[in-house]
Amino acid sequence: MAAKFVSEGKVLRYTTTPAVARGDVVVIGSLVGVALEDIPAGGTGAVAISGIFEVPKEAVAVTQGAKLYCLTADGKFTTSTSNSVFAGYAAEAAASGDATVKVLLHPPGA
Repeated sequence: MAAKFVSEGKVLRYTTTPAVARGDVVVIGSLVGVALEDIPAGGTGAVAISGIFEVPKEAVAVTQGAKLYCLTADGKFTTSTSNSVFAGYAAEAAASGDATVKVLLHPPGA
């Protein structure tokens, strides 16, 4: 069977168990994304897995271009690989006291 183009792969349709609010960080297996719409419990909605997003981060200094990981427990971003999923790269530097960081989401293999 020949391959058939489906989409650019920047947004996934995601069915969630708990409700997800627009802007929430979502971990889908080894992927990290951001909900583009409110998704009710048991519902399906759009989650971006590429692009630059401002996200919450741990109290760590981040240099531009640093690898960022999403903590599975609270959805905050960090430079540590412990209890986290690779999310992408810092689009800008952030001081340890900053509450957020801009991340270029980068799905595996992209």
